Order: sequence, then structure tokens, then C-alpha cells
Amino acid sequence: MDLTLVTEGITTIAVPCQNPEDPFPPGTAPVFYNSRMALNRDTTVLVIRQIHPHSYLDAMAASGIRGCRVGVETGVPVTLNDRDPLAIDLITRNVHNLGINATITCRDANSLMSEERFGFVDLDPFGTPAPFIDAAIRSSGKYLGVTATDTAPLCGAHLKAGIRRYMARPLNTEYHTEVGLRILLGNVARHAAVYDKGITPLFCYAHEHFVRLHVQVTSSASAADKSIARLGYVHQCGTCPYRLEEQRFFPGVYTCPHCGSTLTPTGPLWTGSVHDPDILRGMIQDTETFVAGDPARLLRLLSVCRDEPDFSFSYDYHQLGKFYRLSPGPIDVLLNRLRDRGYQAGRVHYSGYGIKTDAPLEEIRSCMIQ
Repeated sequence: MDLTLVTEGITTIAVPCQNPEDPFPPGTAPVFYNSRMALNRDTTVLVIRQIHPHSYLDAMAASGIRGCRVGVETGVPVTLNDRDPLAIDLITRNVHNLGINATITCRDANSLMSEERFGFVDLDPFGTPAPFIDAAIRSSGKYLGVTATDTAPLCGAHLKAGIRRYMARPLNTEYHTEVGLRILLGNVARHAAVYDKGITPLFCYAHEHFVRLHVQVTSSASAADKSIARLGYVHQCGTCPYRLEEQRFFPGVYTCPHCGSTLTPTGPLWTGSVHDPDILRGMIQDTETFVAGDPARLLRLLSVCRDEPDFSFSYDYHQLGKFYRLSPGPIDVLLNRLRDRGYQAGRVHYSGYGIKTDAPLEEIRSCMIQ
């Protein structure tokens, strides 16, 4: 196959040539490589540089770019696996050229993860990670990374598919990206609890067409119980902007206090923090010397995540203005007014128009019209 060189971070590998005229160029090559996922890989390298696992598995390596970057940019011993012999040939070439400490295997990912353990297990499939999560949790010695690109099922656009894959009810609201992130986290927590394991989010976020998790896995029944206690629901009114977060394994039944409509539960999903403050602080400091494809975009993502309140829902600022028939001013003015009244308020990392606050709707409306 015809190859071309690409560089991400400080890592250069060979990848198959793609047809740039195709609507989805990565799908035209015999081995998959998607340049649009470079930010995803940047954040993984930054996380691993903070936690220093003893080993790393790229379970579905394709071109090998993720595992190669981890090997070059963190020094952690890596295993790159793919079941496609063409991918293995390409990975072998890239590993040889880079001279990294790597093991290469050509196996079914679930089979490999069922038999071997790694310090950090990384799932980056094309589409849903759902068929691989159980084996990945069993294989993980301490850390787990998961990418999901099936955002339509996760976020409620394909409701039945979302229920089948993640055993949760998504809801297609203006904060559906937040729902998708937390449903995936909740699904991982439930799978881990089966094996008396709990999870702690290190750095989890949503960006464009994917959701990305980095979590710590702790083996103990008490850790599993703590994770299950973090599960809950967001109850959404279908008539007005009212929503309610509930931390509870089985959902209650609620009525909207503003319009009397019955609220629709979304979940079970993860509630509370999706980041470890110390990990995130270290990642931000590391960006001072880290080589990224788009440093400004990476730093903005990390900075907004650092300041984002730990609520399981957000409001679309423009949708609020439309509902209340107001012409909203600058978002930062609203956020400052809410903070001045003693409420938590901040932007969200996945939308330029999203805000998070614990202020009641009447307070938000009041601050919008001042």
C-alpha cells in the first residue's frame, strides 16, 4: 500500500494514503488513521505522563499512532494489538523506525484482554466501545481509557440503540453531549462493579464527534459501592427549561414546579465530578512544554474543564433567551451576576453557548434581564 508520513506531537509514523475527495477520507485507506482525533491522543499522552502506569495496551491499534505516541512521548512500555494482519505489518514498520519499547500482537481484542493484564488498557474502536468494556475492565491493572464515537446512540438521537448498548435511557436535549459523557461513565462504573471494582474519573470530556474517558480502576467492594453511589439521573421537563439532578440508583417520579409537567428521567448516568483536579492541574502545567497539534485548542479545553462546575446538566444560553423572549447579553456578564448572588456558575467545555449553574430558573432569568 502507498504510505505517507504524518507527525503528531513529536512522533512521526507512516500511514496509508487516503482519498481527500471522499466525505470521510480515513475510510478510504486499508488501515485506519484519523487526523481529527489528534486532540484525543494529545490528552491521553498528557494523562499518562501524570500517572506513569507500568504498561500500556492499545487494544485496537490500527496504524499504531496512539500506542506509538505513548511509547515515544511517555517512555511507558506499550503493547500494540490489532486483529488485521495489514495493520500489524504497518505497526511493525512504525515501531521499528521509532525504536520504542513495544510488543506487537495480532489477536482479537476481547480474547487478549481476557487473558492478560496491563497497567493502562486503552479502547479506541471505530464506533461503540460497548462490546469491549467488560474485558477491558478485567484486563486493567489500574487505569482505563475509553473512546466512543457513536454519539447518536449515547446522546439520544438513536434512542433504542443507546438503550441496547449502554443499558441507560439517553435524552436528546440541548445538553445531550453531557448526557452522553455521563451515560458512558455510568456504564463503565456498572461493569466494573460486577468485579468488585470502582472507578475514579481522571479526565473525561466530550469533543466534536467523540466522548473520551480516562479513569482509575480500584479493586475492592467498597470502591465499587462508592462508584454505584455516584449513579443517578437528570429529570427533564419537556415543556419548560426546568431540570433536576438526582443521585439515586432507581429514579424517582417528579413533577415540574413551574408548569406541572411530569419530568422525564435520563440515565442511569454518572453524577458529580468527571475530572481529578490534581491530574488536570498537572496536565495544564505540562502543556508549557508539550508539543500538540493545536496548542491553543488543547489549553482552552483543559482550562474550561478545570473551571466547569460539577453538575450533570447545562443550559443553552440562547435557548434560555428564546424561551424567555429575551435578548441575552454576553455570557460572562450573566455568569458574573450569578456568582455575585452566591451561586456556582461557569461555562461548559463542549459548547460555546452552554452554562452550568446551581441557580434556580427564576434567578437565571432575573440575571438575564438586569
